[in-house]
Formats: sequence, structure tokens, C-alpha cells
Amino acid sequence: MIRMQDVVKCYKLGGENIYALNHISFEIGDGEYVAITGPSGSGKSTLMNIIGCLDMADEGLYELAGQRIEKYSNRQLARLRSTHIGFIFQGFNLLSRLSALENVELPLLYQKMSRQLRRSRAQEALESVGLKDRMKHKPQQLSGGQQQRVAIARALAAKPKLILADEPTGNLDSKTGLELMTMFDQLNAQGNTIVLITHDLQIAAHAGRALHMVDGRIIDPGEEEAR
Repeated sequence: MIRMQDVVKCYKLGGENIYALNHISFEIGDGEYVAITGPSGSGKSTLMNIIGCLDMADEGLYELAGQRIEKYSNRQLARLRSTHIGFIFQGFNLLSRLSALENVELPLLYQKMSRQLRRSRAQEALESVGLKDRMKHKPQQLSGGQQQRVAIARALAAKPKLILADEPTGNLDSKTGLELMTMFDQLNAQGNTIVLITHDLQIAAHAGRALHMVDGRIIDPGEEEAR
């Protein structure tokens, strides 16, 4: 599903090169559940942006579902995001003026689906996350956990090959966060490939394996302890 080899992302700061990603190499197989962990500033978000085709690496190879993306145009990247990747963010990113159903339908507009198919996909996704009776509710009428379920439904509606979740429990209480992680476990059991960005090791423990980042590099936990 994902292959990165010697990926570099570098920024200039006061004439100095700052490596957000310093020669990152790893692979994630189809159907895997992988957590990317590390402290703030370790490069997790930069890595997620490149995995999600929201940003491009300065150097190195990135293949997504067998496709090399470094030469894709912005239009091609947008198409790839809409068809291959489902995003789930800490802040939910729901539009307040739209109902839960309309929020889930919105990304499907970019795939030029018929209105009937969009509605059917959105309803199916909301039912799958237990919100059959909340479809007409707007975000302010929903709890934090319900809003995050809408965000998950929005990610699932396009039937993506990959689900990217960035600190998905960050705005939730511990009980609701645990319920949400149980849902991720079920999604992975159904065959979804999931990459979870988190600083919380208890949340990361739900994944099949973890990649730990420090200073833009993927390291073994023992290596960090030796520092």
C-alpha cells in the first residue's frame, strides 16, 4: 500500500537547513494497521501530509498503491486523495451549516457521482458508525464523539484504500476515545488499511505495529532510550 525510500523534507530557517523528515524509509502492506508515534515536533504531521498527498517530499521515492506520485500534477493529486484516501482529523473539520448526511456527502461531489449514489453511500457510512438516527442533525447538535463518528463516516463513504487518522481521539474524553478506537479495530478487521498518527502510546497499542519518530527519523524505541 505504502512504500517510502530515503524520503526527505527540508525547510530553510535563518539560513539553516531543518530536516522535518531525514531519509525516511518504510513500507506498509495492504490491510495493515500501523501507528506513527513520537513527541511534538518529531515529524509525524509532516509525514502524514506526504502520505496523504497534501505535500510533496523534496527527495526520495513515495509509492501509494503501486503508483509513484512525485511527478503527479496538483489535479492528479487531488483526484488521488478523493479516491484512495480517507482523512480523519482531531478537529473533526465538519461544516456547521450542513447536516451530518450533507457533511458525509460533500467529498463525494468531487468524484462526480450521481446525487442518488452520493446519498446512498453517505447513508450507508453513517449507519455503519451507529448514526442512523442522527443523519439530519447539524454538528452543534451532536456530541464530540458523534461528530468524530461523522468524520469517520465521511472518510469511509468514498470506500478508500487507505484511512489516515491524525490524533483522532485528541478532543475526546477517555471513554469516548476508547469507543472510537474499538471502531478503528473493527474497521481494520474488515480489511481497511489504517495509519494512525498519535503521541499516546495507549492509543498506538491498538495498531498491529508502530513506527516511532524522533527528529525527523524513524528509530527503534531502544535507540531513543540510549540517547
